[in-house]
Amino acid sequence: MAKYIYQYEQWPHFSWDDKEINGILGKVRHLQGKILGQMASLGFSIREEALLSTLTIDVLKSSEIEGETLNYEQVCSSIARRLGMEYAGMVPTTRDIDGVVEMMLNATQNFKERLNEERLFGWHAALFPTGWSGMHRIDTGCYRKSDMQVVSGPMGKEKIHYLAPSPERVKQEMDLFLDWFNSESKLDAVLKAAIAHFWFIIIHPFDDGNGRIARTLSDMLLARSEDSSQRFYSLSNQILIEKKVYYKVLQKVQHSSGDITEWLNWFFDCLYRALKSTEQTMQKVLQKADFWDKHKDTLFNSRQRLMLNKLLDGFDGKLKTSKWAKIAKCSADTALRDIKDLIEKGILKQEESGGRSTNYELID
Repeated sequence: MAKYIYQYEQWPHFSWDDKEINGILGKVRHLQGKILGQMASLGFSIREEALLSTLTIDVLKSSEIEGETLNYEQVCSSIARRLGMEYAGMVPTTRDIDGVVEMMLNATQNFKERLNEERLFGWHAALFPTGWSGMHRIDTGCYRKSDMQVVSGPMGKEKIHYLAPSPERVKQEMDLFLDWFNSESKLDAVLKAAIAHFWFIIIHPFDDGNGRIARTLSDMLLARSEDSSQRFYSLSNQILIEKKVYYKVLQKVQHSSGDITEWLNWFFDCLYRALKSTEQTMQKVLQKADFWDKHKDTLFNSRQRLMLNKLLDGFDGKLKTSKWAKIAKCSADTALRDIKDLIEKGILKQEESGGRSTNYELID
């Protein structure tokens, strides 16, 4: 069987090809700066809304990668409560959701603080408040005490994807990792985020939750790279989209003798795509802010405000009178009057496609 990266004598001294990664790392850094700049130009309430939405998605998607589906409203409410934000539609939350949220916020809001065993154990205990993972009792708030295999497939026909270092080695491996994590180095913080993610996954120090904690460590170092606790993009969301490749690259590079160029390349590419999709969302946010600023003195009724916000957020399908009536909970006659008023105000127009039914769209 092929050796694992931690079985080579140069472990944990990683190497990579600077020439190969510098191009994409530069693009990531440029886009990070651009998005932070755009966000700084937005009003406080819009920035807060974007932050709440990003953190919620990050928590949801990181859990989803592990096959766990959390409730959107509960996650959103838990984050808003902890950050002291006003959020319409607050709902009660559960201990396990509060735990995941606490870990994420502890990492990203206190990104400058040292990472030590106690902090990591706190995160781990928060992830598994009952001491159970599914049907299995696990050790929480401490390093694992038994061997760790990553397997898939039915019982009796399991396929081993990875065998982690023995439990006796974990404490020593983690001491090395934490020293490196906390040390002031000349390494770019985004590069450090990619290495930390991979290194932590290789050690696999806990009974469960290693993937989620690895992604949280990346988020923490990305916050350091921007010197900001304001998160406006979700790496976990993009990893979920590319989940198959994520595991494939990890599986391949875990057998390398120390060169992790392929992992770094994939990580930066994935981060770049996460930033790109945020940039597109940002365009919508900026357009929406611009629209309401331009029409701050225009009179609208509550139905018109509701529907305009839906259109500005990217309305699904075609806007017809019947759809307006259904969403705004009014009669078709009222809907038509609302629409005609907006046409007269130069905000809506009839779509040119014609056809039997009339569709309406925003005037650019």
